[in-house]
Amino acid sequence: MSEMTASQHEEASAASQDVQTRDQQPQGGQPVDSQDAQADSQTSASAAPAFEPLTVTYERLRHTDDVEELHGFARRPLPDRSLQAAFSRATALLEAVAGNQHTPLEDRVFLATEMPFPNILVKLSEDSEPQVRRAVAANQDDKNWLVGRLTKDPDPSVRDAALRNPRTSWKMRLEGAQNPEVDADTLDFLSTLGVSCEPGAPVVLAGMVRRAVALNPRASRETLQRLSSDASASVAQCAKHRLETDSTVESN
Repeated sequence: MSEMTASQHEEASAASQDVQTRDQQPQGGQPVDSQDAQADSQTSASAAPAFEPLTVTYERLRHTDDVEELHGFARRPLPDRSLQAAFSRATALLEAVAGNQHTPLEDRVFLATEMPFPNILVKLSEDSEPQVRRAVAANQDDKNWLVGRLTKDPDPSVRDAALRNPRTSWKMRLEGAQNPEVDADTLDFLSTLGVSCEPGAPVVLAGMVRRAVALNPRASRETLQRLSSDASASVAQCAKHRLETDSTVESN
């Protein structure tokens, strides 16, 4: 009788432990520790910021009117070039910011002045504000075809800035020196090419530009007087002829 009682007691104890184990398991049958780990994983995933594809971010920045966001992107330091993916993404997004007219004017001028990247400068060269285009025209990181295009800009200040840019081709400089709409100060600058400015410039090309200045009706008397003693005989002759002609007209 006592042995039966001990056996029954062991079976009852084992059954009680099974019940406790089942009570600690969730309904899905997974251990509590496993369920907690899964919950932690889901929480971490939801806490991590969602990565926005480049094209989505580009279009959003291209059309947003959120001035603060645009300002922040315009002034944000670029990643190091060694981080190629991040660097490429940042410069691509700056193109979108540059092309958005809601970007503050001072930020567009900043980008036009400081950025060396063709995609950004091309976008800013089409800006509606002459102040922005003028900053692009003066940027010495311009490609020569871009600054050359700006020598034809409808705004005189943009054209003049482009003609003063050393990236401008000699062809564009010559056309500028021949243009009667170019102001006297810019013509005076062009008249120094190959002499006091860019003394190592190609002699023939620089001489052609100075000669064109001497023939330009907008050239000032001071510029003509200096060119009348130019090292190039053809330049000096043209300048002297202009001075004589102007003196004759004034005397009459």
